Amino acid sequence: MLGTRQHVLRVIVVDDGSHDKTADIARLAGAKVLVHPQNQGKGAALKTGFKAAKDADIIVTLDSDGQHEPDEIPKLFEPIINGEADIVNGSRYLNGNGKETPAYRRVGQNVLDTATNISGKMDVTDSQSGFRAFAGHTIPLFRFHSTGYTIESEMLIEASKAGLRIKEVEITTTYGEESHHKKNPFSHGVSVLVRILQDMEFNRPLYYFTVPGLILVLIGLILGLKFFGEYLGGQMTTLFPTTLAGLIAIFGTFIAFTGLILHSVSRMIWRAMGK
Repeated sequence: MLGTRQHVLRVIVVDDGSHDKTADIARLAGAKVLVHPQNQGKGAALKTGFKAAKDADIIVTLDSDGQHEPDEIPKLFEPIINGEADIVNGSRYLNGNGKETPAYRRVGQNVLDTATNISGKMDVTDSQSGFRAFAGHTIPLFRFHSTGYTIESEMLIEASKAGLRIKEVEITTTYGEESHHKKNPFSHGVSVLVRILQDMEFNRPLYYFTVPGLILVLIGLILGLKFFGEYLGGQMTTLFPTTLAGLIAIFGTFIAFTGLILHSVSRMIWRAMGK
């Protein structure tokens, strides 16, 4: 807290339903404290914080678990001040770093990074970083649909789709005892991945539904004609393979049309959101 105040004009602490002395200590340290009576999740906490800082030129976010080093805040500010980026992502793994990260966590991080990069058509090395800087003009962009930890990927994907410049800078991280984590890392990773995949399906339905559907239709038609020709030529005594191929083609048609419908719906929603 005190380290952060040395580099910024204002510190905002969102107490997301904690039962300790977080709010009292933060106030004593000079921070503006916003309290959620009940725990609502990281996404909701960020939404509250961004709303309170809507007049800021630059916003920097830090997790409250002590992993991030406040003295590195200027490093995140610099690309925005120099006009090189709209968002700066503090990366634990840039330039091959991050060897201090527990191995099982890094494997999960790689999966989430890959899914986030595919969905947002970008290339970041630490999609789950909570240490970031945002130019003030980016604030209205974020919708905060996710209330939980999926918010980290959601914000990057939204920024990329909006054409914002995302730059990564190297940061250091201090890991505490594993018991300090409130949520099981495996279940956390799976929940984030599922949400990212759901967003991918909705944002790119032609790619994830229509194209595979058309491939199934083509396979079904080719196999159906082949099996039916063999049946007419006496090489096959049953129409079961032909019927199965027909079902594959019908299923593919259904999948393809599902993609077209989702594509239309997603375009309508994006227009309604002004994107």
